[in-house]
Amino acid sequence: MQEDNNITDKEYWDNYWSNYQYDSIPKKLVFKKYMPLLTKGNNFIEIGGFPGLFAAAFYQHGVKDITILDFYINNDIISNFEVKNSLPKGAIKYIESDFFEFNSEKKYDIAFSYGFVEHFEDTRDVISRHIDLLSKNGKLLMLIPNFLGFNGMIQQRFDKQNLEAHNLKAMDIDYLKEIMQSFSLSKFTVEYIGKPMLWLEPKPENQNHRKWVKLLSYLIKLIPIKNKLLSPFIVIYAEK
Repeated sequence: MQEDNNITDKEYWDNYWSNYQYDSIPKKLVFKKYMPLLTKGNNFIEIGGFPGLFAAAFYQHGVKDITILDFYINNDIISNFEVKNSLPKGAIKYIESDFFEFNSEKKYDIAFSYGFVEHFEDTRDVISRHIDLLSKNGKLLMLIPNFLGFNGMIQQRFDKQNLEAHNLKAMDIDYLKEIMQSFSLSKFTVEYIGKPMLWLEPKPENQNHRKWVKLLSYLIKLIPIKNKLLSPFIVIYAEK
C-alpha cells in the first residue's frame, strides 16, 4: 500500500471489529433511492466490504453475484454472518487484498463502498480505482461520512482518534465534484444524503457518551434539512 496514502492499519481495524456488532443485514439503507438504478446489474463488488453487510443487502435485492474486497478478512465472521441471515454458504465471495495492489481482469456492473474513500490521503486516486473496476455500462456508488458539520464536532470532543483516522478533505463536497468532473463519465451526482444523525463508534470508552449522543441524534432527526452542518453522509453516484 502507498505509505503516504494510508491513514489506518490492520491494528486499527482489529480494534474496530472487536467492538462492532455485525449480526444483521441493514434493513434501512440511507442510499435506498439509488437501489433501483444499481440492482439492474448482474454482479457487485464492495471495496472495503468486510464483513459483507451491504453486499448481502444487494443479494437480497436480486444481485446474486456479490464480492467483497478488503485487506482485513475473517472467514469465520463471514460464515457466521451468512448463517445468521439465512444466506447460502459461500454467497459472499471475498478477496483478501490491499486495494492499491489489486488488479482485476473481471469488471463489475456495480462498484460500491461505504466509509472507505475517506481513510486515504489521495482521494482522486481512490475514486479512480473504483471506476477502473466498472464494466462498460457499470454504475458506482460511494458513501462518505460527513464530519465537517455537527457530527464532526461530536467526534472532535469525544473520539478524536476516530476523527484522525479520516481525511476530512475527502468530505468537502465541492472538492469531490471537482474530482468527479475530471473523469470521463456519462453522468454523476454528488450530494448530501440521509436524515440528520450523530454517532460514536461502539468502543468501551464511548459507552457513556453514546447514550446521550443517541438521544441528541433522535432530536435532530426532526430537522429535515440536507446540508453540511447536519447531513450524516455524502453520496457519489456515477455511471460509466
